[in-house]
Amino acid sequence: MSDRIMRIRAALQQGLDTDDIAIRDDSHLHAGHAGAQTGLGHFHVTIRSRYFSGKSPIDRHRLVYDALGPLMETDIHAVSMRAMAPEE
Repeated sequence: MSDRIMRIRAALQQGLDTDDIAIRDDSHLHAGHAGAQTGLGHFHVTIRSRYFSGKSPIDRHRLVYDALGPLMETDIHAVSMRAMAPEE
């Protein structure tokens, strides 16, 4: 597991109190993309958290971005996600 993925996982576990996280580095799919020139990565996250219960998809995404915080400036150029509540 890469250092970036470990930092992303730790931030999401801490911010959203979950261990059910899958993170995929899709950076290689974006070679040549303007965002890839910065060295920041492209990731896909599948995450399940009790904090998502009763929340709209956009609110769930906001919670993920809030949990990632400064990693959005130091490690991540783009993140796609599937954010689910425990009952889903």
